[in-house]
Amino acid sequence: MRIAAISDIHSNLMALQAVWEDLQQHHPDVVVCLGDHLWGSLDPREVADFLMAHQVVCIAGNQDRSILEPSAAEATGADYTRIHAELQKHHLEWLREMPATLLLEDVLLCHGTPTSDTTYLLETVTEHGVRLASEKEILQRLGISSAPLVLCGHSHISRTVQAGNSLVVNPGSVGMPAYDDDVPFFHVMESGSPHARYALLTQTGEHWKVSQQQVVYDWSRAAQQAAERGRPDRARWISSGRT
Repeated sequence: MRIAAISDIHSNLMALQAVWEDLQQHHPDVVVCLGDHLWGSLDPREVADFLMAHQVVCIAGNQDRSILEPSAAEATGADYTRIHAELQKHHLEWLREMPATLLLEDVLLCHGTPTSDTTYLLETVTEHGVRLASEKEILQRLGISSAPLVLCGHSHISRTVQAGNSLVVNPGSVGMPAYDDDVPFFHVMESGSPHARYALLTQTGEHWKVSQQQVVYDWSRAAQQAAERGRPDRARWISSGRT
């Protein structure tokens, strides 16, 4: 079995198209997307149409949930207003039907952890910054899951980590290679380059071969689009992979 795992597109259609062209060369049996498809400053409607047309197996992320159930602050923000101006009823129904987690044979898909779409599975945030989570922390966050392969997103950082009997893979972000956040403490996530990322996983007997892919696309044009829509911070993240 061969899986192409993508995540955290954040409405970046140009990055998604480049990733799709690249992964098709590897002939995956299934393409899965691990959440946060549309929230961003670029092309939410076109990204939704693309994923629906190509029948990508999608689970919901925290910012997909925000489109349907926004906080008070989100509901008055520019992202929410723009997204809802572009999406149609069938796009919202598509989002509504996405599960929070999915077991694909013996492969577990989740956005953050199996029980929280806002908690990082492979990273721990402290007042001093972000570090790789310990094996004990990862196993606690996995809970009762015993899946031999767990695919997660949310942090936008490509990682392959063994925790107990589970191999945990984060493919990184297709469309937003850096960002900052203030929950639970202010922190930044930086991939260090503007490449669009995904992971290719190939089952070999009882084990999985993991290839973390970095794809070149016209990130300068995507960054310009974000800047034109009033988000110079996102333009910087997209064009550099740094905050």
